[in-house]
Amino acid sequence: MVPPDNAVAGLQPKTARFRAILHVMASILIVATGNSLLTTTVSLHLSDPAIDPQVVQLLLTAFPIGFLAGCLSARLLVGRYGHERAFLAVAALAAFGACGYMLTQAPAVWFCLRLINGFAIATLFVVAESWINLYADQKNRGAYFSLYMLMTSLATLSAQLLVEATGPGSPHLFEIVLGVILCGLAYARLVGAPWPALRVSAAAETEGTGSVQLRHCFGVWQLAALAPVTVVGVFQAGMTNMNVYTMTPIYAERVGIDAASAVTLVTAFSLGGMLAQAPVGWLSDRIDRRILLLVQGLVAAGLCAAIAWPGSHPQILLLGLFFAYGSVALTIYPVAIAYANSQLDSRHMVSASGGLLLLYSIGNIMTPGAAAGLMDRFAPQALFLLLGGGAFLVAVAACLNLSRQRSGGTKLCLEPGGCE
Repeated sequence: MVPPDNAVAGLQPKTARFRAILHVMASILIVATGNSLLTTTVSLHLSDPAIDPQVVQLLLTAFPIGFLAGCLSARLLVGRYGHERAFLAVAALAAFGACGYMLTQAPAVWFCLRLINGFAIATLFVVAESWINLYADQKNRGAYFSLYMLMTSLATLSAQLLVEATGPGSPHLFEIVLGVILCGLAYARLVGAPWPALRVSAAAETEGTGSVQLRHCFGVWQLAALAPVTVVGVFQAGMTNMNVYTMTPIYAERVGIDAASAVTLVTAFSLGGMLAQAPVGWLSDRIDRRILLLVQGLVAAGLCAAIAWPGSHPQILLLGLFFAYGSVALTIYPVAIAYANSQLDSRHMVSASGGLLLLYSIGNIMTPGAAAGLMDRFAPQALFLLLGGGAFLVAVAACLNLSRQRSGGTKLCLEPGGCE
């Protein structure tokens, strides 16, 4: 039994570490709110029927291109400037991009600004996720990453509330975007304390300037060999998030559900994911994450099958199913990321985060077209059969990881003491 004094002493460092990252999380929340608000504001402007549909399509493609560029180049920015400086530089770039929308509506300029927007969001995510994974340890990585996911969810919700409060047709939305991003930048640089230092093992290759020398790349294929459940889980998360948010209104219309109810279903899905982040993160630090991912994959597949079951469902039952599905599907991503990073040497975490976000974006971009084709060819319920199939593959990949020996052979360590 642990003596009371020792137990209290053990809690103090954990509490101090948690308090130390709260201002980092607050910075992420404010800047991500501005970026999410910018994406919504641009979408509202592009919905104007006076704009040529071909121009709209061209502008919409700019964001994912910028996102992919951010995933690929974030590692170089972190290696040169360090996590905190890279975060501040990209936040300043996002603020600069927001200014451009207020100066002109020329399609060529907006295309470049959309590239900047996508680049900024991807880079912010890579910087934040890789830093959190370097700062955390095996006992709290799931909790910290779930807190980060909660911040990004709150950012999306806050952006929607700002749009509703201001009015979708307000001419001042871009000014509000700029104000929010500048507030986040000022808080991160002037109000919040400096980002807590990384552990010595995590910053073993840090120079006196504070920049991390990341000479080792770690690609998606290497991740697939080390942690197939993470690769499948991240792709499934990108597929699920995009399809639920974009295709549910189409699914609802085709099965006879009115538009207001469709919005309620998506809201229930989002709320389920937000409320489940903290308990699932806590649980993932206490049991084998591969077992948790196996259960999540099977439960998510079962819920998709229940939603797609032939016949009409009472609305209250559908709400419950979407809420439960969100609580499971939206928590696969943080658990999968936490598992992969628990297996990696610290020097590979930034590169791995970029590769996984790239995989997530591919799931976002590629699968809506496939879902729409299946819905047209077969039935509206094919949407959830596709999503259920993706969830089932997560369970299969978790079984593959579980079949391996639970030994150091599954962990990529390139130097003694480099892995947890």
